[in-house]
Amino acid sequence: KHCGCRSCNSPFLSPFQLAALERQVFDFLGYQWAPILANFLHIIIVILGLFGTIQYRPRYIVVYAIWTAVWVTWNIFIICFYLEVGGLSKDSELLTFNISRHQSWWSENGPGCVRKEASMSGIKGLDNHSYISVIGCALEYRYIEVMHSSFQILIALVGFVYACYVVSVFTEEEDSFDFIGGFDPFPLYHVNEKPTNLLFKQTYL
Repeated sequence: KHCGCRSCNSPFLSPFQLAALERQVFDFLGYQWAPILANFLHIIIVILGLFGTIQYRPRYIVVYAIWTAVWVTWNIFIICFYLEVGGLSKDSELLTFNISRHQSWWSENGPGCVRKEASMSGIKGLDNHSYISVIGCALEYRYIEVMHSSFQILIALVGFVYACYVVSVFTEEEDSFDFIGGFDPFPLYHVNEKPTNLLFKQTYL
């Protein structure tokens, strides 16, 4: 009874999956462990929402709608982190759980960036190290990360609105089905049965 609604809803969630996977790839390249974990949870919830849409499970879609609020909050934090709002520093190791000094992959591979390595053999104790400098970047990496997070927020808001729409459609269809008689306590096929006493009289005659 819901085939028409399923067929038009299921393809819509694919852009959410693609956006989440794209974000995950670049965070993996930059060894950003906190975003990697958040992206992984986001991908799982998006798949859950897709499953709920295809299999007519409104509760799963509600879970996705609730998660979008968490996802928006997380991306607002990422924006504040790279813009260094409220005492946050983009050079801190917060996103790597303080286990590495890696930064965003875009810090060395942004548009127009040229990566140069200078040997530090002249400095005592650093003979095997090199200094890496990045020049010529057309756009600073923190603004690229901010645009990424802003796009994720936009996608999440669209997903929230669409999830509410799908749940409302499913609810209306279920209510209309109940009204038509989907849960009618009377049997579909009514058989005229004669009273027991009348049958007894006919047998006696």
